[in-house]
Amino acid sequence: MSFASEFKEFAMKGNVVDLAVGVVIGAAFGKIVSSLVENVVMPVVGLLTGGVNFSTLAVTIGSSAKGEPVLLKYGAFIQSVVDFLIVAFVIFLAIKAINRLKKPAPVVVAAVPPPPRQEVLLEEIRNLLAKR
Repeated sequence: MSFASEFKEFAMKGNVVDLAVGVVIGAAFGKIVSSLVENVVMPVVGLLTGGVNFSTLAVTIGSSAKGEPVLLKYGAFIQSVVDFLIVAFVIFLAIKAINRLKKPAPVVVAAVPPPPRQEVLLEEIRNLLAKR
């Protein structure tokens, strides 16, 4: 099998195409969630924390050769963690809502059909012979 035909067979498998579609939809959904966090949730968080902007928090750990301060920007890390937690929570809520929409298929239990008339008659004959 040639390399090109082997690659074509691999690329055309259903799982690869499904994965590609999932990545594209996931990227679009990620933009929606990021916009929600940035434009709706974070302003409320900013009000609740008194307008503190975590991304500006830093500690000076020295100075560079040019005399500029070298900063350890721990506030940017805190902001990234907070952003991640908010995004993860929003995605959790979205997945939970989607799962509620998926109703499990009702389980239908089939009733056991009665035995054929011939079997009933044969059982009656057997029972009568057993009593003798």
